[in-house]
Amino acid sequence: MLNFPYSKFMAKKIVIYFSSFLALLLINFFLLANLTSRFDRQVAINRILEEIDDSNNIAKQFNYSNAPFASTPFETEAKVSDARPANLKAFFRKHGSPLYDYADLIVEESDKNGFDYRLLPAIAMQESTLCRAIPFNSHNCWGWGIYGNIVTQFSSYEEAIKTVATGLKKEYLDKGLTTATKIMQKYTPSSNGSWAFAVNDVLRVLE
Repeated sequence: MLNFPYSKFMAKKIVIYFSSFLALLLINFFLLANLTSRFDRQVAINRILEEIDDSNNIAKQFNYSNAPFASTPFETEAKVSDARPANLKAFFRKHGSPLYDYADLIVEESDKNGFDYRLLPAIAMQESTLCRAIPFNSHNCWGWGIYGNIVTQFSSYEEAIKTVATGLKKEYLDKGLTTATKIMQKYTPSSNGSWAFAVNDVLRVLE
């Protein structure tokens, strides 16, 4: 049996050890809290920086509405050998669009009518999420000639692409409507600007 002085000594040691343990625990807790606070503060700073970045991007997107879609013959010829069809195919595949098989035709018709190859996909994205939400069996991804109950139907995506490309040239570009903002004023006059913003956003993605 332990004598009283020894038991008292052991009790003091236990108290000292326990106190040390609590002190270390509290120190670790405060250090962890401090690190967490710093981490949260850094996350908040990064979020603010990202928002500033996004604001700058938005400003740049609107700048596209000041750039005409019409191309000169020289510019069109210079782009024929580039990777535009592959760029469109990657974009269409990402969004599960049936236009994937018509990327070459879209570039061809855009060149033929002298405008930026990104315009047709950009309008299709805004009007139908790249043909994923269109009137049944209409192949009309561009909201072309759709007014209330009147729905223009095409026999194929090929016919639709050729018709819309020609229509954009004759009814819009040739009449001086050469930017997203100007096209919007006739294409969808009820828009508050969101249509042009969305079109410009796709132009930026495909750049």
